[in-house]
Amino acid sequence: MNREEIFDGLRRSPKVDVCVVGGGINGISVFRELALQGVNVLLVEKHDYCSGASAALSRMVHGGLRYLENGEFSLVRESLVERDRLLRNAPHLVAPLPTTVPVFDIFSGLANGVVRFLGLSRRPSRRGAIAVKAGLSIYDFLTRKRALMPRHRFRGRQATLAKWPALNPAIKSSATYHDAWVKHPERIGMEVLQDGLSAGDHAYALNYAELQRSGHGFIVHDHLAGTTTPIEPAFIINATGGWIDIANADLFPQEKRPAPLMGGTKGSHLIIDNADLANALDNHMIYYENEDGRICILFPYLGKVLVGSTDIRVDDPESVYCEPDERDYILQSLAFVLPGIKVRPEEVVFQFSGVRPLPASKDDFTGRIPRDHYCTIIDSSDDGPAVLCMIGGKWTTFRSFGELAADMTLERLHQTRQVATTSRPIGGGRAFPEDIGKWISRIYADTTVPPKRIAELFERYGTDAEAVARFIAAGPDNVMANAAYSSREIVFLIRNEAPEHLDDLLLRRTTLAISGQLSLDMTEAVLDLLAQVKGWSPARRKAELTRFLTLLAERHGVGLDTLNARNEQGVRYAEQS
Repeated sequence: MNREEIFDGLRRSPKVDVCVVGGGINGISVFRELALQGVNVLLVEKHDYCSGASAALSRMVHGGLRYLENGEFSLVRESLVERDRLLRNAPHLVAPLPTTVPVFDIFSGLANGVVRFLGLSRRPSRRGAIAVKAGLSIYDFLTRKRALMPRHRFRGRQATLAKWPALNPAIKSSATYHDAWVKHPERIGMEVLQDGLSAGDHAYALNYAELQRSGHGFIVHDHLAGTTTPIEPAFIINATGGWIDIANADLFPQEKRPAPLMGGTKGSHLIIDNADLANALDNHMIYYENEDGRICILFPYLGKVLVGSTDIRVDDPESVYCEPDERDYILQSLAFVLPGIKVRPEEVVFQFSGVRPLPASKDDFTGRIPRDHYCTIIDSSDDGPAVLCMIGGKWTTFRSFGELAADMTLERLHQTRQVATTSRPIGGGRAFPEDIGKWISRIYADTTVPPKRIAELFERYGTDAEAVARFIAAGPDNVMANAAYSSREIVFLIRNEAPEHLDDLLLRRTTLAISGQLSLDMTEAVLDLLAQVKGWSPARRKAELTRFLTLLAERHGVGLDTLNARNEQGVRYAEQS
């Protein structure tokens, strides 16, 4: 169903079993879980799908090695199980990531770990070899039965510097273990959403729509059309992450609002285009401590290097961005771990920031705030629907968190689970070929799309690339500058993945912006396609361009001068091709 059909259906039949508020990865997950059980479920997202914290993660799929210090063993165990499921269920987007920890001490961190286990306040301290060894041994123990990836190994100082000569020479040793990374998390969000929508007409979703209280009932406010539609949900799930308390202010009468549930922290990251930095990593993630003991990461990402992160309390999740002092902190941490590599300001090609949806806490050290998740149901006192709030959560555990929330909802609805998602492939992970070359040859034979182009599509969409390739083959196409995206591919995304603004396409449906490839010419070309399919007027097109350029500069540190400079890079690429 398209947007107009969904609103027409709500006007004819406003009763809904469950309304999920929030289209981040956790809201999308519980939506899919309920849709697959046959529940009549509507998802509403105030902005775009996966546009908040779900787009601002460190791109890691991990067990949470540092959570062991807080005694969160069950969370680490659950995260490792879910990490391994994602490696199997979404192999097109999730891959193993060898991770190396530089170690600067031997005994440091032991006393601090004991103090944390006792629940006492303590600032972070450096973790020595013994503490790192203990954590990685637990990691290996928790994954021993599945053994999808190698066990950890230690290297002495000499062997470490031989493999990573750019590392700070003050190191004593290093430890290497394996976690995983996600190439394009927003794509997984879209594919999970589409899996839920494929369950039937009882499941439908809207971006740029908001559930609001109206008198003793509820309405859905369409932020695109400016209209409102009455709705009668029997049950509500608040999956808005860092926005939970803000959403609850709309879902409950003022005198009945629950106490604050969330206490999020901001994490910012930089994308850096520096060949020396990329080469220094030797295809590993470096998981290191800054001089103040805070954890930082850097690893190869889409031809660049991702570096982060900060951990700062925030009150307003709507307006977070990477501030200059955060940028300075991240670059300072980089200078500490790789002191010989200089990063020029113009080599930071993108930056992003998001709010971790953490439970409310008064802890003075943000690293000690629990990272676990749970659900709580708040019954309405005015005969209205009960509200289930999804508290906390990390990206790696979205499936199990959605499963938990769905099972609690099914119990309230007196329904039983019919379908499990533990082994259910996600999107382009379905029918994943053992021999990718043969798969590409088959699609080439069916579509005549060049094998190199099919390989690029497979990198982005997995086996879903077949549908994209067939669409491309059905009409004239041209590749856009240095991006390896093409006009027909963009039109396919516009028609099938509900982008309503230019940033939906350039920031989330594609990796054009985050990879540092986006130029002004490319922005204009994608906007032309979007405006053509949507039937926008010249005035609307102009307003959309202004909106996007402002967002890109303010939130992501990419100004008009940078986009113009990349026009020349695109011309050089075209000439070489």
